[in-house]
Amino acid sequence: MAKEQDSQKNRAITIIELMRIATKEMVEPAAATITQHYGRNSFLVLVSCILSLRTKDSVSLPASQRLFAHAQTPDSLLLLSPHTIEQLIYPTGFYRQKTKQLLALCAILIEKHHSTVPSTPEELMALPGVGPKTTNLVLSEGFGIPAICVDTHVHRISNRLGLVQTKNPTQTEEALKKVLPKKYWSEFNKLMVMWGQNICAPVSPRCSICPLQPLCPQIGVTLRR
Repeated sequence: MAKEQDSQKNRAITIIELMRIATKEMVEPAAATITQHYGRNSFLVLVSCILSLRTKDSVSLPASQRLFAHAQTPDSLLLLSPHTIEQLIYPTGFYRQKTKQLLALCAILIEKHHSTVPSTPEELMALPGVGPKTTNLVLSEGFGIPAICVDTHVHRISNRLGLVQTKNPTQTEEALKKVLPKKYWSEFNKLMVMWGQNICAPVSPRCSICPLQPLCPQIGVTLRR
């Protein structure tokens, strides 16, 4: 069993190293772009994560940047009217609902956390509209704390590669923690998102040009290019 686990870890590391090379020219996910542009700012990462829910990065990232041009702290965001926020973040999905969520979030951060974003999973999960995916992305991108953010790309591709055999994101996160050395946790989401957006699509992945093909059992893939 130990040898099998070591073999799987080595395979996972090889996959990550290949993906690093292949993704160098790809557009990075919104959260990583926010960190590069504004520095490691947990509040901005949190806001960008909320805006990205059910919205493509190509829409949510510009919306985040428009909002950040007017406010970059909970206190300054609360000074904006709901109508102004709605205009700035449109056309992200459910922009009116997200506006209410952001205002409620800022009020809680000011009242309970001295205008700062908490850095523990428990406190983050207690914030309105913040689930495991957002929590782990804020921990990794906003604080530099190792965490595995499992979105649809991470869940799908990890199973296709045979790194895990899971049915939901919660199971995937726990399984990946056993496969991936901790130093790769935060990087894994970024690589998988770029891979999912450019190569390993949900339907008809581009297996013919995928450098991971020799390592990939293509589990569950029925149609490919």
